[in-house]
Amino acid sequence: QVQLVESGGGLVQAGGSLRLSCLASGTTGTINTMNWGRQAPGKQRDLVARLSSSGNTWYADSVKGRFTISRDNAKNTVYLQMNSLKPEDTAVYYCNAIVGGIHVYWGQGTQVTVSS
Repeated sequence: QVQLVESGGGLVQAGGSLRLSCLASGTTGTINTMNWGRQAPGKQRDLVARLSSSGNTWYADSVKGRFTISRDNAKNTVYLQMNSLKPEDTAVYYCNAIVGGIHVYWGQGTQVTVSS
């Protein structure tokens, strides 16, 4: 079992930055991949960034060049640095962990609101 807790969301003006954190606990040594996703009101949840256990990253086109996913293994924490934020980035942001290529765990989410 893996538990995930996100933090760092808030209200920011367009062009600003935020850093989200995702603290993992439980059997964290079994995690293969960590992802950040987001869900805007009335829309489906989409992945925006991925970090594999080997260090490979992937970004959705909508955030490429603006968002950076990273991790601190000593702190069992994955981060999402978000720069040049746009109003369309407004959403609840979730982290997830994939274990054994099968099990998917989600956090409770953190709200990010970008004002124009």
